[in-house]
Amino acid sequence: MSLTPVYDNDFRAVSYPLRLYSGQDALETLPAELKRHGARRAFIVCGRTVSRKLDLIARIRSILGDTCAGVYDEMDKDTSISAVTAAAAAARAANADLLISVGAGSVTQGTRVVAILMAEKRPVDELITQYPPNSPAISPKLLEPKVPIINVLTAGTSAQNRAGSAVKDPNRDHRMEFFDPKTRPVALYWDSDALMTAPQSLVRTTAASIYWRSMVNLGAPRLSPLSEGDRLEAFRLSQFALQRVDDATDPTPRIAACAASFLQNRDADVGGSFTGGLWVTRVVYAFATAIFQRHPHVGQGEANTAVTSAVFRKLGPRDPQAIALIAQALGVWNDSDAIGSAPDKAADELVRVFSAVGMPVRVSALGIPRDSLPLLVESSLKNFNADPKREFVRERQMLLDLMEACW
Repeated sequence: MSLTPVYDNDFRAVSYPLRLYSGQDALETLPAELKRHGARRAFIVCGRTVSRKLDLIARIRSILGDTCAGVYDEMDKDTSISAVTAAAAAARAANADLLISVGAGSVTQGTRVVAILMAEKRPVDELITQYPPNSPAISPKLLEPKVPIINVLTAGTSAQNRAGSAVKDPNRDHRMEFFDPKTRPVALYWDSDALMTAPQSLVRTTAASIYWRSMVNLGAPRLSPLSEGDRLEAFRLSQFALQRVDDATDPTPRIAACAASFLQNRDADVGGSFTGGLWVTRVVYAFATAIFQRHPHVGQGEANTAVTSAVFRKLGPRDPQAIALIAQALGVWNDSDAIGSAPDKAADELVRVFSAVGMPVRVSALGIPRDSLPLLVESSLKNFNADPKREFVRERQMLLDLMEACW
């Protein structure tokens, strides 16, 4: 059986104004970027490590000079509601007219929510995704203008130029989800020295996450003619980044990871047939999100790799053509093979790839208690991004059995 993706002529492409600065001393252009947006009071949002153990924030403050209105450095790994609320209050008190996030996914997402809370006057519960009983989730329209955002990355992340954010509230059993296209950044920075500040553990987990998404995207049976090049190049770059993940001297693999995740986002914007609709993609995403949110010591990349093989084996047959395309891209399936063999072949190869770079391939390797598995499934049932039509509820027992298989 010969498989090739089909070009879909019916698509919509969007683009957003954005400047991207990459390489050595890229941050030196920050003053010009602020001037471009008429900003006089830039406010920095980051985490403690970046601010207190590295010289990156001091460097940015020196570059900004008098236009730096202040720093909030308590953004946490969970992107908690308490942290984003405090950051918004600090930015408002500083009369900030532009936000600069410095970090990876959590800080980048959190800064978007800071912009939302600075602008919107309604209670927080009216700003987040709503989950009516037995109905699809509803994302409220957030109409107030937002201050511009500049994202300075310390590691590759798909959050770098998106518009959605998930925030943790310990008093809720699921994440608070915000979405506002006006919080997309006006500028991105892949500064070589900034990227080299990230610890190897962060580089490894982000590289694995980016590779994982690039890999599943190759399973799209239909795609826009604009998206194929982005998709193939993102996979090539993410392979390179993952293979070179332990190189602590060269920024090239880290910039490659940033570029791969940027291309993934652009692919979605230009009409790419998003493989988030595949059962394997949706369930891995839901399971992994539940794991790293409930167990903060686990990174997103580790959570992804720990559940991938079992989910591919169990749910791959639901989307046979897509899984065969993925296995074909991984080099372990060809036209003479039975299509039903693709899930196991892909799963075996992914175990090999992830094990080779020291990533876990079973949930039991994550250092979490086995009795948390049912709780992880319950969290997965409330993941809007993975299950916007609320289909998971009808598959609760299957998901419980599958989570056990991931162990």
